[in-house]
Amino acid sequence: MQFTTESSFSRIRSACAIVGIYDGGELPESTTRIDEMLGGRVHRIIKAGDFTGRLGDTLLLPDLEGRIQRVLLVGLGPAKARSRRNFRRAMSQAAQVLLKTPATDALLGLTHDEHPDLDAYYRARMAVELISQARYRIPDLKSGRKPKAPRLERVSLLAADRTRAATMTKAILHGEGIAAGSAVAKDLANLPPNICTPTYLGKAALALAKSHRKIHTRVLAEPELKRLKMGSLLSVTSGTAEPARLIVVEYRGAAAAIAPIALVGKGVTFDSGGISLKDPGGMDEMKFDMSGAAAVLGAVKALAVINAPINVVAIVPACENMPGGKATKPGDIVTSMAGLTIEVLNTDAEGRLILCDALTYSRRFKPSAVIDVATLTGACVVALGQHLSGLMSNDDTLAAELVAAGTRSGDPCWRMPLGEEYQEQLKSNFADLANVGGREAGAVTAACFLWKFVDGLKWAHLDIAGSAWLNGAQKGSTGRPVSLLVDYLLAQK
Repeated sequence: MQFTTESSFSRIRSACAIVGIYDGGELPESTTRIDEMLGGRVHRIIKAGDFTGRLGDTLLLPDLEGRIQRVLLVGLGPAKARSRRNFRRAMSQAAQVLLKTPATDALLGLTHDEHPDLDAYYRARMAVELISQARYRIPDLKSGRKPKAPRLERVSLLAADRTRAATMTKAILHGEGIAAGSAVAKDLANLPPNICTPTYLGKAALALAKSHRKIHTRVLAEPELKRLKMGSLLSVTSGTAEPARLIVVEYRGAAAAIAPIALVGKGVTFDSGGISLKDPGGMDEMKFDMSGAAAVLGAVKALAVINAPINVVAIVPACENMPGGKATKPGDIVTSMAGLTIEVLNTDAEGRLILCDALTYSRRFKPSAVIDVATLTGACVVALGQHLSGLMSNDDTLAAELVAAGTRSGDPCWRMPLGEEYQEQLKSNFADLANVGGREAGAVTAACFLWKFVDGLKWAHLDIAGSAWLNGAQKGSTGRPVSLLVDYLLAQK
């Protein structure tokens, strides 16, 4: 898929031009200019009442004569209510309809007209991300005939002038990187757990290094984890035949002296709950419990495509959580890499047990900040649903930067509290701390558990249990929060 910019109406030739119309029939400048090329066809359709411009509505005009073969009208909603959310909705609908046409190239007029919250960079980047998202197909393991791929090969983004075209070219690169990273995350998360095992995740990380010279990958096996005294991580994997892995992926885009940002992604490739077995209903979705791992690997892929001038290390503790004769039992006490002892009261609270050792391991890189990403708690889903990821942090500046990145990228998060009072729920009579703190504030106490292992680090935790995948008829990975992470990282360079 190729994205370019076009700043001259006189050079326009397209199999399909996509133009916006505000609710009530008001035309943006770009639509007016293209309508002149069509002899006022759009104006006549609006005057006849055949299209109103309601947000997300579309109308395809085929078989046109001249330099434009088709026009796709897209409703932008009220002009006074222009917003990033409305732009994304209109762009998403347009992309879905466009990909169903036989057009091999398209001209996107929605990127031409600006607004304080909708500048050239934002419109172009979102256009690339959303068109790429609409093109994405789940890895197809069906035995039947494969569906045909969309014919669309090229999209030109209309720019108001050459200066904005240069800005949009940068935005296209960023959008392509985020789209590539999101596709990596989705592919990994959508694969079945008998394919996407900890070993498979390690091989996928090694493949990233083969594809990009600035990526360097190491995969640590269980003997090495034992030497590192990662007793907490290894306690989770003791009930399965699948060996655990610690995957370390470095993206070196800046001088070696510049401290990296560490991304730690939970990589439980299947979570049965262990001895604290989950209810059977929906257990198949526990293949998505490695979505944090998929996201941080996707973020590294995006940085490599963009060639971002930043250093990042992604650390993935990967394992399965299964019942078995050697599985960790409720009441067992394990010792973490940090030396803290943990009473395992619930084996289904396993994510924090693998993350705490990975967070401790991250210290050897002397990171400027550490962000862990995990499908950690059902409590976060109850609190925030599927729209927002939960955010907890021990640093106000880092938290504010992540919230801002989520807003810019359309991949939002919401800051939730941390406090010593919540730590009380993690006290144990038998160990330094327990791995669960009861029903109340479950997402917060899970973050408080991790907080115990990041003393002296600038740290944030993203709970993506509600945002990482969709269920029902649209079941599949969302690729979140790759866009949020990359937006944040690009702002740090």
